[in-house]
Amino acid sequence: MKFRICSSVVTVAVVFVSFFSFARILSGAEITTSVEGLVTSIDRTAKTVVVTASDRTDHTMHLVGRTVVYGGHEIFNGADEAVRGLQEGTRVVAHYTKQGTDETAEEIDRIGAHGLKTSEGTISRFDRAAQSMTIKLADGTEETYRLTAHAAEDAGKNTDDVAKTLARATVYYSEETGQKVAHFFKTA
Repeated sequence: MKFRICSSVVTVAVVFVSFFSFARILSGAEITTSVEGLVTSIDRTAKTVVVTASDRTDHTMHLVGRTVVYGGHEIFNGADEAVRGLQEGTRVVAHYTKQGTDETAEEIDRIGAHGLKTSEGTISRFDRAAQSMTIKLADGTEETYRLTAHAAEDAGKNTDDVAKTLARATVYYSEETGQKVAHFFKTA
C-alpha cells in the first residue's frame, strides 16, 4: 500500500509539473536570455538594435515600450528613449526574450565609462531568493550586491546556487540609493 501511495504522489507531482510547464508555454510566458557584445547597428525608424556577441553571432532585437537602457546615471525607458540611449560601438549586456525568431530587448545595460561599472572577485555568498550575492575581492574585502530580476534569472541557467560559491565572477553593476546593484554577472 505504501508503494501505491508514494507512486501515486510521484505521478501526481509529475503530471502537475508537466501541466504547469505546458501551461506556461501556452500562456506565452517567456524566458529572458542575456548576451554580452557590441552594438553594431541601430535602426531608429524600425526601433531595432543589432548586438554582435563575442562569438560573432548577431542578435537583432526589437525595442518596445517596456525596453529599458541603463548606463551610468541615465535610464532610458521605452523604445523611443532606448534608441537615443544607444550608440554604435557601445559595449552592452542585452537581456532579451525570444518568440520564434523575434528577439525583444527587455533591458540593455551599457558597460564602461558611460555605463555600468565592473568588479571581479570570488563569490562567497549567493542567495537567489533574497536576490543578493557577495564577492570577495583580491584585497580580501567583500562587496554585497542586490541582483536585478534579470541577473537572478540568468544566474539559474548554468549551475545551482551552491555551486556558484567560490566561483570567480565579473559583476556589472550600478550604484542606486547607496546600494550596489548587479545587472549581470558572469563566472569564469
